[in-house]
Amino acid sequence: MKELEEKSLRLHVFLASLGIASRRACEEMIRQGRVSVDDRIATIGEKIRGDERIAIDGATVDLSHEKRLRYILLNKPKGYLSSSSDPLGRPCALDLISATISERLYNIGRLDQYSSGLLLFTNDGDLAAKLMHPSSEIEKEYFVYTDKALPEGFASKFMHGIMHEGVRYRARSVRQIAPNKAYIILIEGKNREIRRVLEHFGLRAQILERVRIGPIKDANLPPGGWRDLTEHEVQALKAFANKSSPLSGGRHS
Repeated sequence: MKELEEKSLRLHVFLASLGIASRRACEEMIRQGRVSVDDRIATIGEKIRGDERIAIDGATVDLSHEKRLRYILLNKPKGYLSSSSDPLGRPCALDLISATISERLYNIGRLDQYSSGLLLFTNDGDLAAKLMHPSSEIEKEYFVYTDKALPEGFASKFMHGIMHEGVRYRARSVRQIAPNKAYIILIEGKNREIRRVLEHFGLRAQILERVRIGPIKDANLPPGGWRDLTEHEVQALKAFANKSSPLSGGRHS
């Protein structure tokens, strides 16, 4: 009995390991009653052995073979949404890669519609959950070109922290390379952070491009282009995630 308990795994963790979605998203699907185990509605926190019949929205999850894990880097062009679909029919970043892959992928993090640059996609739900956890503090570096010159002290003020509409925004690093050009490194992941800080100073971004995500960068990837991460890049991402996230090591469930 004890041996069976040691081999069991919480359902949402098991689903995430198959690349269904992140742990949090899988848990939400269970909460909504969309997941069944051996023809009964699953419950939050239940454990499974992995040989049960599991279904999502009535469709059986294929456990007959290990899913191929994919890790894809896309250079998102301006004008594309980060979401996987849009009810208004606007172009989505996933559209640029979904026609040539069979796996169901999810983006790690987001870029707003009018920003461009690097965006990661994967079906490795465990890695995605670790990287998107607030404690991961993964660096995201952006190139910014503004419509007017950056004000004096912009870099030091942003690194110290700026209050805008009741929210505090703080950059890890700001390196100004011209009167209206800078490289900015963020770790907080707040929505439209750079645009809101620029707005605070009466500025607008003419170009806002993400050029690095943690250890991942590729200056040669053209807009709209994508590629699989190399094994070295995948291992670098996993090493970072395991070092920084409390979800690592199987301690969280």
